[in-house]
Amino acid sequence: MMNTHWMPEGTVYGTLLNFQREHALWAPRMNEAPYKAPPSAPVLYIKTANTFTAAGHGIALPAGKPVVVAATLGLVMGDTGVAGAVLFNDVAIAHDSYYRPPVKFQCVDGFLGVGPECVPLQRLGGLVGLSDLHLELRINGVHRQTTALAELVRDATTLLADVGEFMSLRTGDVLMLGSDCLPDGTRPLVHAGDTVEISATGFKPVVHSFQAEVKA
Repeated sequence: MMNTHWMPEGTVYGTLLNFQREHALWAPRMNEAPYKAPPSAPVLYIKTANTFTAAGHGIALPAGKPVVVAATLGLVMGDTGVAGAVLFNDVAIAHDSYYRPPVKFQCVDGFLGVGPECVPLQRLGGLVGLSDLHLELRINGVHRQTTALAELVRDATTLLADVGEFMSLRTGDVLMLGSDCLPDGTRPLVHAGDTVEISATGFKPVVHSFQAEVKA
């Protein structure tokens, strides 16, 4: 049977500090060394191809390391701009860094849960319509977080323009808008045996199960 799940065909970029609550929580530290100022441009990181996990598949958790999950929306580039949007579960080993997110925490095998479909942008009301979306995150059926895209620091249009000032996005690339933290500044933890579902109006839910890593 042919796999009909959508999967990224280009580079996937994530965006840090793009929600108002988390930006405000980090603000007192932004003037400390070595940076001594808030970031003037979007803070990006890469989710490498080894992290991609299709919807409905399992994600292995490294032993002894706290792992967090985050709901986010990715803009998929087409030939003439943004072609559509995809829900993602951005998984990472918990860490305390924002200017230089360590690859070893972000790019563990399987650590990007990919939504099953790319929804055409016109069905979502264009880039402006994305601000009406709320991303719901549930663990084992229990609601853990609602992420409102109206609370972005840089909305989709502004983020695309600002990223375009220093790099080009090619057809097939994905730019994730960022993920929000919980009120205490953390993100939801996930454990072996958990199932995480991320949903939003107009999208099929993104469901991934988590299990303990099995060493060869």
